Amino acid sequence: MKRVLIGLVVAAALAAGGWFGVNLYAQHRATAEIDAAFEQIRAQGGKASHGKVAFDLMSRTLTVDDIVIEPGQPELALLKIAKVTAFGDRQADEDRFSADSIELGGVDAAITYTDRTKVKATYKIPQITARDFSGPTRAANGAPLSGSLIDMYRFALVQYATVSASSIMAPTITVNVDAGAGKAGNGDFVYSGLAIQNINRGKVETTKTDRITYTLDLAQPGKPAKMTGELSGVAAYDFDASAVGVALDPQQSGDDSFHRIYRRLSADSYTVTAAPGVRVQTGSIIVDDIAIRPSKFRLAEMMALVPADHAILTPAQSRVTMEKIADFLEGLQIGKIEIGKQSVETPQGTANLRAVKYDQTEFALEGLDAPTPQGQLRLERFALKSFRMVDLLRWATGLTNPGQTPSPDQMLGLFRVLEGAEIKGVVSPYKSTRQLVTIDTISLNWGQLVGSIPSKANLIVKMVTPTDPANPAQRPLIMAGVDKLAIDLDLGAAWTESSGAFALAPATIDLGNLARAQARLALANVPRGLFTTDPVQAMSQAKQIETGAIELSLRDSGVVDLVVAQFSRMQNLSRDAARSAIVETIRAQGAKIAAANLDARVAVDALAGFVETSGQMLTIKLTPLGKVPVVQLMDVLSREPIVALAQFRIEASTGL
Repeated sequence: MKRVLIGLVVAAALAAGGWFGVNLYAQHRATAEIDAAFEQIRAQGGKASHGKVAFDLMSRTLTVDDIVIEPGQPELALLKIAKVTAFGDRQADEDRFSADSIELGGVDAAITYTDRTKVKATYKIPQITARDFSGPTRAANGAPLSGSLIDMYRFALVQYATVSASSIMAPTITVNVDAGAGKAGNGDFVYSGLAIQNINRGKVETTKTDRITYTLDLAQPGKPAKMTGELSGVAAYDFDASAVGVALDPQQSGDDSFHRIYRRLSADSYTVTAAPGVRVQTGSIIVDDIAIRPSKFRLAEMMALVPADHAILTPAQSRVTMEKIADFLEGLQIGKIEIGKQSVETPQGTANLRAVKYDQTEFALEGLDAPTPQGQLRLERFALKSFRMVDLLRWATGLTNPGQTPSPDQMLGLFRVLEGAEIKGVVSPYKSTRQLVTIDTISLNWGQLVGSIPSKANLIVKMVTPTDPANPAQRPLIMAGVDKLAIDLDLGAAWTESSGAFALAPATIDLGNLARAQARLALANVPRGLFTTDPVQAMSQAKQIETGAIELSLRDSGVVDLVVAQFSRMQNLSRDAARSAIVETIRAQGAKIAAANLDARVAVDALAGFVETSGQMLTIKLTPLGKVPVVQLMDVLSREPIVALAQFRIEASTGL
């Protein structure tokens, strides 16, 4: 029995010794592998050290204390980690390892880049936790670093593309940026509640941050100033690091295709305080479908545009800069931008804006309510149609040739940049009076460009404006008791190249409390060459144009009574006598015209009847009796109007 007991004790001792031996071997192997990885850094000229290494075989938990890494290339991060703990550590092969979770405590990192100016960023992260992590045992080879921020970012992307994890979380990250004493850009950033979900070799499903706050120094000579800001609910969806890597790779600079880097960027709110008494608050921000084109998206060239000494650019340098910015913007594609309610608080008052919207078809501001020296301005909507910033910038660049005045063709180039503009729902103070200008709609659209000149356009205006006592032309309206004008304008014009026809229709203006006028005009044989900014060429081409039918109509809503009242005051007559005098004058003058052109009599009679009875509609139609060249017609009209009218069949009528 004693022998059996002794045998069991020996077996247990051997088993325990074997277990501890295996555990010690595993810990020794783990230490050796870590030393090998650190030796690789030292072999490249860097410094790397660590403290105690512990490995528990039963739970497969690896712990490493006091890690310090200082790469040989100073542009890389100086990294310190107080403690790394990997739970469920396992190594599929000598190049990669995995863990159920990894916890990093007391992480400090410092990055310095020296591209044009020296800037140092220092990161402090109390805790980082990664779940279901898989990554390489050593850093991946990246592009040689030159000290530029671009090279560092490209190197980081290469490393990012080698790891995967179900989540990475950091409760707090603080960043200090040191750009040098007294320089703009110094500041502090604090990230709270960072959570990254589903990282898979450079692709990230979501990245969310509860809050980002910052304080930045603004360089103002003799005026130290700071800007503070706070972003909440920041999120990024479907990030693709490989797309960014392609854009930053010099070997891919000929790639002319777009690569999407984000499906969506968003924030719940954004607040900025830039100066005493100035505060900007923004609601939700959404940016969708962000893509870049490597052949145009040259970030290094953009960064090189900023003068190292912050010198003011010459006009020639400004032009080159604008051209390069336009090239850069051609490499950036955004599907949609929506910014929610915004407010700007200043000592002069608070301005509010309900929304800013941008997509591939237009740029719009909605719900503006802002103070002005005359009173509050309200605007429901302002939109630019077919707006592209790059096109607008290229047009503006073309106007900035040093020592040269922009040509008419360059000025008209704006028609190529946009396809229209719209204003709706405006209520604005009228000068310094208490009256208001109200705009229901102003809409201008154009198209079918010939060179830089539209051959098709439409203008719609619906508004009410007060009459101005300071304007001599409006004094008769004021004396007649008209204190405001209601304007309803609809003007359309289009040219058809195949037939050479040009039509002005509709052309309607409705002065609600006075009259409504409508015109239709047709021209024939209008050549393409007429659409030019060269006046000599335009006059030469205009000789081919022939006049078509002309139709005019006028609905009286008070204008006849206004004319009669004005004539009554001027002649010191009663209104009835004044009306009769006007009618007699029309008939007398008309008799002279009718003597040379019998068709004109019908128009004279219609006009006289229009004045005799208020509230009627007058319609006059002119039909060419043959070919009537426009240039000749205008010349004859200026010298002998009666002869000019003789070239038309005249029809006229009145009716209630």
